[in-house]
Amino acid sequence: MTGKLYGVGLGPGDPELVTVKAARLISEADVVAFHSARHGKSVARTIAAPYFRDGQIMEQLVYPVTTEDTDDYQGEIDAFYEEAAAKLAAHLDAGRDVVVLAAGDPFFYGSYMHMHKRLADRYEWEVVPGVTSVSGASAVLGTPLVERDEVLTILPGTLPPAELATRLADTDSAAILKLGRTFGNVRDALEASGRLDGAWYVERATTGRQKMSPLADVDPESVPYFSLALLPSQSKPAKPKGEVVVIGLGPGARAWLTPEARQELEAADELVGYSTYLDRVPQRPGQKRHSSHNQVESERAAFALDLARKGARVAVVSSGDPGVFAMATAVLEVAAETQDVPVRVIPGVTAANAVAAKAGAPLGHDYAVISLSDRLKPWDVIAERLEATAKADLVIAIYNPASKARTHQVADMRDLLLQHRAPETPIVVGRDVGGPEEEIRVLTLGALDAATIDMRCLLIIGSSQTIVTPQGVVFTPRRYPTS
Repeated sequence: MTGKLYGVGLGPGDPELVTVKAARLISEADVVAFHSARHGKSVARTIAAPYFRDGQIMEQLVYPVTTEDTDDYQGEIDAFYEEAAAKLAAHLDAGRDVVVLAAGDPFFYGSYMHMHKRLADRYEWEVVPGVTSVSGASAVLGTPLVERDEVLTILPGTLPPAELATRLADTDSAAILKLGRTFGNVRDALEASGRLDGAWYVERATTGRQKMSPLADVDPESVPYFSLALLPSQSKPAKPKGEVVVIGLGPGARAWLTPEARQELEAADELVGYSTYLDRVPQRPGQKRHSSHNQVESERAAFALDLARKGARVAVVSSGDPGVFAMATAVLEVAAETQDVPVRVIPGVTAANAVAAKAGAPLGHDYAVISLSDRLKPWDVIAERLEATAKADLVIAIYNPASKARTHQVADMRDLLLQHRAPETPIVVGRDVGGPEEEIRVLTLGALDAATIDMRCLLIIGSSQTIVTPQGVVFTPRRYPTS
């Protein structure tokens, strides 16, 4: 008749935390097996020693390696487990009951499980659970692991730091085991996930050598393998309130998207914007997109603010710069009604700057920026401003010159400006700048054909000082002639 195999959990270190059943089985066993490093010391043997009796066979299973600093770590450790299992099988075949000691719990990162996998299909077995090191650490800290519907995550410190950081950021409470040589990476992951301030370090919990301290204060050189990091219940920082970030995408070319704008787009939970502009933003897994047509700015702003009130980080996208005839004003205007959601504005390259750069430097002196759209302001106001800037001899950047529904504005603007500017005044017409149909034309005010202008165009009307070189380069000198 063969013997019976027992995997016996011993708890985290205090011999008095060994269960009554575990203590009985240890004292009754014919063979007590325990793992150790080559130095011969065994934590499990030390914990179980009070329950040994005379005459028992002590089977020491000595690991050939304890770290992965070898060319064939897995091969060596697998061979060791096969050899150790064969030793235990010999005792079982001889009719001896074998207790395999396991610090903590046998099936919780324990060595016993490797014996169980190799022997449980051939012999009668029983596993006796033990108090885990995680429970021991929580107890000595005097703080709950989890409460109500919180989630506890158990992690090995051997995971790559980036993966550790991701998992730590997403959980309520966590325990990180297998410290020692991994402590530096674990600390980096806690810091990267924003959880370092809430982390505790516990070494040899429940023993006479136990140590506890905030993890941020621990010397990495002093950390043994039998230690862990604990993020107890309610250590997760409160979820930051949502915010709205209004982002300028630039005129069209991906190269004109600023690093700051790219970073904010990647960090956003939700993207909101006119569909044409949203299509310019690369898809990112987990990020939600909400598109709409181009004439619902206030509704779009209110929607983005509502998302932020629910805790989302929302990016509202605009072409060019969001503060120039774009979404920044719309969002800030709606946000001012309640003032309960923070709003930030990320600048972008303006269409005027992009067209000017393609032509030369027509905006090199004082200039004005005027939209010809009379959807939100009356044409009379636009005409007054055009006349005032013309009289002041300012270069004028014209936004929103024409659309399918607005067909008279460009011709009316030209005729009004010709009352104050010479027909030879240079004009730069930029169309789809930064896009696949980019076109830059340099002509004169008198030759401007309103039928050639649409919503995708931006016009720069020169001043009396604007120059066009024989090579077609346009610039406005920085010096203005004195009277």
